[in-house]
Amino acid sequence: MKKCYGYVRVSTKGQNVERQMTAMETAEIPKNNIFIDKKSGKDFNRPAYKRLMRKLRPGDVVFIKSIDRLGRNYDEIIQQWKYLTVDKDVDVVVIDFPLLDTRNQINGITGKFIADLVLQVLSYVAQVERENIKQRQAEGIKEAKKKGVRFGRPECEKPDAFVEVLQLWQDGQISGKEAGRRLNISNHTFVKWATA
Repeated sequence: MKKCYGYVRVSTKGQNVERQMTAMETAEIPKNNIFIDKKSGKDFNRPAYKRLMRKLRPGDVVFIKSIDRLGRNYDEIIQQWKYLTVDKDVDVVVIDFPLLDTRNQINGITGKFIADLVLQVLSYVAQVERENIKQRQAEGIKEAKKKGVRFGRPECEKPDAFVEVLQLWQDGQISGKEAGRRLNISNHTFVKWATA
């Protein structure tokens, strides 16, 4: 007999799961069939998700509130979707996005087929948006630099004793680490200043 399960995820322990739990209650998922992770969606190495995967049997149904609760990366979501719908042979229902309900059949076309197409389109759109964000960011930085905006930490002023310590270092009397210690700066900063 097929069972219905819910998967709920928030990124941190401080975030609230109530909105997702309300959706699971509305979908009539028994509380003991709801798996909750309070962990980032960067990958699928999550304790509750792994327990859910072990529990699933062919014909079962997995409910999630929205696709981003499954994961962040669309390429990985597509792989996981295939694992769920093909390898595990379960249905998946994304509550907030009715086209991502593999149980549906529209004009003889299965919900799995439609959901796969929708995910492919979403993956493509997400990839294009990532590329657009990178391009806009690069263009913004370029324009800001033209206007004299400096990025990164402001450069520290060299201590008064820098020239004296630099000379000791150049004469081989002290190491770069010692020079940094004497000037109360990091070895890296000292070497950067000394070789500039």
